[in-house]
Amino acid sequence: MSSFFIKKKGNAKVSKTDEKTVAMKRKVDGDSGSKGRSKKLNSRLNEEISSDSEPESPAIKKKLRLAKLYLDQLREEEEKKAEESFETDLIAGRLQEEVLEQKGKLQRLVAKDFLPPDAADLRLLRGHKLPVTCLVISPDDKQIFSAAKDCSIIKWDVESGKKLHTIAGGRKGTEDRHVGHTAHILCMAVSSDGKYLATGDMNKLIMIWEAATCKHLYKFTGHRGPVSGLSFRKGTHDLYSASHDRSVKVWNVDENAYVETLFGHQDVITGLDCLSRECCVTAGGRDRTVRVWKIAEESQLVFHGHESSIDCIQLINEEHMITGADDGSLALWSVNRKKPLSTVKKAHGCHGDQGLEQPHWISSVAALQNTDTVASGSHNSKVQLWRCGEGYRGLHPLFSVPVAGFVNSLKFSSTGDFLVAGVGQEHRLGRWWRNKEAKNGLYIIPLKKRTNSDQEATNGE
Repeated sequence: MSSFFIKKKGNAKVSKTDEKTVAMKRKVDGDSGSKGRSKKLNSRLNEEISSDSEPESPAIKKKLRLAKLYLDQLREEEEKKAEESFETDLIAGRLQEEVLEQKGKLQRLVAKDFLPPDAADLRLLRGHKLPVTCLVISPDDKQIFSAAKDCSIIKWDVESGKKLHTIAGGRKGTEDRHVGHTAHILCMAVSSDGKYLATGDMNKLIMIWEAATCKHLYKFTGHRGPVSGLSFRKGTHDLYSASHDRSVKVWNVDENAYVETLFGHQDVITGLDCLSRECCVTAGGRDRTVRVWKIAEESQLVFHGHESSIDCIQLINEEHMITGADDGSLALWSVNRKKPLSTVKKAHGCHGDQGLEQPHWISSVAALQNTDTVASGSHNSKVQLWRCGEGYRGLHPLFSVPVAGFVNSLKFSSTGDFLVAGVGQEHRLGRWWRNKEAKNGLYIIPLKKRTNSDQEATNGE
């Protein structure tokens, strides 16, 4: 039969030859399809691999630039947060210090950082003819005012050591025509803003001066004995004065006015001090009491502890003070306790023949405010620095500075960078002894502080 198709009941039938042809065709098509797919896959992979080695597109560059800017912004924000955190901590610390200062509980522990100065670094300022009796340092630590038994007042420049102004003393009997003092000046004070200078003398007078120009402004009279203590209330122009007439007086310098008088001491008042509270502290000489005067309440607190005449007093902060007596003792006090927190007897040693030794009188004390550092002076040719124990319970010697003569007055600079000693051949209140080798003048004592390298060296030893 020559035909390929056989018709059977209307259905077509494929021959064996055709079936083989179709199968072969399908196989060829399948092979070609898989080869096509593999070619497409290979070409896609080649494209992806080659894209890594191609230059970055503008879109990718833009993304990288934006990412870098974002990182820089984050870094700046973190640095700003760190700075703000530091400033916040600094402000918080300052506010905490101010609160403690107002409460009278601030005690910066700085005494351990001080080093003894070299003798060559001490500076002597000479200008007074007779022993220096008192001194004050201006609030900015740039000037010193000093007074002496020669009735003169000298204003000094700290940096150069030169005299800026001299108010000469007058002779006795020239009070009516002389502008200034004509008797020994015993005390002086400067207001916290540096505007006014007050001085008090043996003639029962208080004189008020313009600190900048040393121009005489007012004269306060009213005390019946020598004026032995003066202090301005911090932040005001209220002036407190103490006298050998056993009274404390309050004055308003702005108004050139007397305010009131307070009584209580049983002997001459030898020293007075105050800070920012409306109160002051006084030393009562041979009545052997320290008193805290609450001006607004017109009341007083009486403290006992010394066994001899208390000759000098200084506040350390609003609630603690130091006193010195003529039996050579130093005492630390709290206004909340009637007895001393700590006492050091014979703080400056003794003098005299064996068996007849007498302690060196404490003639002056000073305190670096709101710290643990105080100083005392006598006539044993030394200024002694002390470290107060924690809570002011204890007084420990730091080091002494050689200064010949009677140390009649001591004052720390507000920064604690230097200490000034007013020195004379005689005691400020009399002529019991005379040291001819001493020089009348001011010693500026620099207070060196330990550096980090010093501390590391000390720790290494």
